Amino acid sequence: MKYHPDRNPGDSEAENIFKECTEAYEVLSDDQKKQIYDTYGHEGLKNSGYQGPGNFEDIFSSFGDIFGDLFGFGSSRSQSRRNGPIGGNDLRYDIRISFMEAVHGTSKEVELSKRETCWTCEGSGCRPGHQRQTCPSCNGRGQVIRSQGFFQLSSTCPQCHGEGSIITDPCDDCHGSGLVQKTQKVSISIPAGVDTGARMRLKGEGEGGRRGGPSGDLYVIIDVEEHEFFGRDGDNIYCRLPISMVDVALGVKTEVVTIHGTKKLTISEGSQSGEVFTLRGEGVKNLRGRGRGDMFVELQVKIPTKLCEEQKKVLREFDTLCDKHGQNKENEGFFSKLVNEVMGKTG
Repeated sequence: MKYHPDRNPGDSEAENIFKECTEAYEVLSDDQKKQIYDTYGHEGLKNSGYQGPGNFEDIFSSFGDIFGDLFGFGSSRSQSRRNGPIGGNDLRYDIRISFMEAVHGTSKEVELSKRETCWTCEGSGCRPGHQRQTCPSCNGRGQVIRSQGFFQLSSTCPQCHGEGSIITDPCDDCHGSGLVQKTQKVSISIPAGVDTGARMRLKGEGEGGRRGGPSGDLYVIIDVEEHEFFGRDGDNIYCRLPISMVDVALGVKTEVVTIHGTKKLTISEGSQSGEVFTLRGEGVKNLRGRGRGDMFVELQVKIPTKLCEEQKKVLREFDTLCDKHGQNKENEGFFSKLVNEVMGKTG
């Protein structure tokens, strides 16, 4: 009542809090909405089609249910909700795919064991030709009332579990639950560009509904395996290219393996280990249709570890030529400068 619109005319903040309280009640009092919220949070409710309590007429109606639940007054709205259609629960399925399947897209057929709407009773839980009967314990209210001091407190009826009615002649196939356990194959089409943590919603592939209610949805959570050569950050691909010291010294045109095939790459003369080359458009396809990312190739110069005497001789001659042309002086100068800096600080 603190945030009631009549007590806070023109106060938009109080109005928003009033709506939030109503939405919280609607979610907590509905098993399906509560399960979606517990699993996927507020965004999951939005994806399921729930848009909040709406106008003030809806808000007052919801708060009428609150007072009914607390003090045992009941309401036609809560009774119709108990006896009306019940939507099926949403389900979650975690699937692991390879790196290449994620970047190129794939189709998977999986086998799910889930509860489907019973075809014999059409989800009512009653044997064909029979109907649910008013609960004798609560007389259809779904709540039983007990007195405590000056107050009358209500609690969920233990016989009908709050539904207001009971099944006296249960269906032989589902034993009154309205649902039967079945194993079903589901085809999942995974688009190119997905990554670990991506979530797909398959409408109507969840648990079956009861009393004419719709089936729930199936949420598929993607987990992508790592690749031994490629790394990924968003739509961009990263890799390290092993290359000989001769090729980086002289420069070379080589073929690089990308996620789309092979691509020519020109390594310029004198390139260094750790230098990165960019291949435009050789990355992952963007899920929102914004083209493809890039591929970044980092050079990893390989130094031979086992040399024959002839190779060692050639390298010594090469080093002598470097001295002759002054190519080693740069390194020597840097080393001398570093020694002087260190000795100057410690001396």
